[in-house]
Amino acid sequence: MTAHADELIRLVNGVLWPGFLGHVVPAWLETELERNLAGVVYFAQNLGGDTAALSAQIHAIAPSALIGIDEEGGSVTRLETPTGSTIPGAAQLGILDDLDATMATGHEIARRVDRIGADVVIAPVADVNTDPRNPVIGVRAFGATSDLVSRHAAALVRGIQQTGMAACAKHYPGHGDTHTDSHDDLPRLTLEQGEIEAVHLPPFAAAADAGVRAIMTAHICVPAWGDEPATLNPGMLARLRASGFDGVIITDALDMAAIRETVGLGGGAVRALAAGADLLCIGNPTNPGAGMLPDQDERDYLAVRDAVVAAVAAGKLPRARVEEASRRVAAMADAVRSRTAVADVPFDGDRIADRALLVSGDLPHFSDAPTTVIDLRRPSSLAVDSAASHVAQALAAGGEIIRFDPDTTTDDELDAAIRAATAGQTLLLVDRLDADALQRGVLDRIRSDARGTVTVNVGLPADAPDGPVITSAAASLLAARAARRALVAAPKNQPAVREN
Repeated sequence: MTAHADELIRLVNGVLWPGFLGHVVPAWLETELERNLAGVVYFAQNLGGDTAALSAQIHAIAPSALIGIDEEGGSVTRLETPTGSTIPGAAQLGILDDLDATMATGHEIARRVDRIGADVVIAPVADVNTDPRNPVIGVRAFGATSDLVSRHAAALVRGIQQTGMAACAKHYPGHGDTHTDSHDDLPRLTLEQGEIEAVHLPPFAAAADAGVRAIMTAHICVPAWGDEPATLNPGMLARLRASGFDGVIITDALDMAAIRETVGLGGGAVRALAAGADLLCIGNPTNPGAGMLPDQDERDYLAVRDAVVAAVAAGKLPRARVEEASRRVAAMADAVRSRTAVADVPFDGDRIADRALLVSGDLPHFSDAPTTVIDLRRPSSLAVDSAASHVAQALAAGGEIIRFDPDTTTDDELDAAIRAATAGQTLLLVDRLDADALQRGVLDRIRSDARGTVTVNVGLPADAPDGPVITSAAASLLAARAARRALVAAPKNQPAVREN
């Protein structure tokens, strides 16, 4: 390799942010870290060993490497994937609407992420969830109004960044009014430009005003601003710059279907940089599932790197654009490297979760004994493991868990669930009360024949069906424990009281 070719690779590496396989630094990653790779993104499959030691190894190879992690709290966690999150999620914080609690939560997220040696918290979600059908945002958002989301997104940014770490607000220009998951396809935000500007952009402006160091793009098409998804749309990213944001623009993962299955990893990388993105999140190499190759991480990285190198060498992508992006990334790395150790501060996640519970109807008193849980939730997605077993396990406390999909359940399965529900204290676990007619129908059928059951809704607050409902607004261990506490604490033969 010539010196010129190596220098070009080093330049391009400065804007690449890949994932990797395993709990140790693979050989290819060590080589690229030595050649100025911007850093890595951790996913759950990287965290099974001594993650602090892994981070220390990465930083020893490349002191300026940025280690990022999606740690939102609530339904989305990497640090606590095996057990479920013990951090409040955005919807819980929005229901509570206590900015001090949101700031404290941001600080606690940053403290935990700092403890494993990472540098960038890929949060908060600044999307305004105005479409209840949304399969990918939902309870990851603080709520459905621009003002609420704006003030809490800013508060979480402040809580994270007061530790010296970097926060990354996502998903610009707003993924909240879509009903397609960009992991699977290319969503379209078909609102009028005025509504987008009035409702969906203000939370990103609020995050920028709070000093957020990075903003992540969404792979969504906004016809009012062209046919290209935001990640690849020069006009849309220029609009973000014109709003005054001068931090790092990070792409959402390029391996998501909205990019990979349309323009491809390499083509998407070149077009994202040309559009104004600074740091290319390549994605999670385990996403292909059974189709994953043993070297999927290196393959994905090389597909992106080689495409960008070729585009610069051929003059199709201006070198100055890559240099500009690299300078922004390096400035963020310098900022987080200069931080001191994150101090512990008092944090009571259980109290936040208890205060955020919404209860409708009169809760029956449950004994603190094994409980049957009939789990009607939708299947998990790549972004949100909403059907994770730890939620049902925490609610069941050793009791039977009956799991079935309302889309495919048979009459025999439904009859068996009804019999189980009438045999002892039973919870019905749901997540799509207003957006899934089949889930609501199965719920109503069981409750009509088993009237002593209680519904636990881990999704968005919704019009309650007949009978008692606890809305925890997160598929997390923290929220499940709060719901169970409310049931066990309910006075016998007395109505429940909603208390904040």
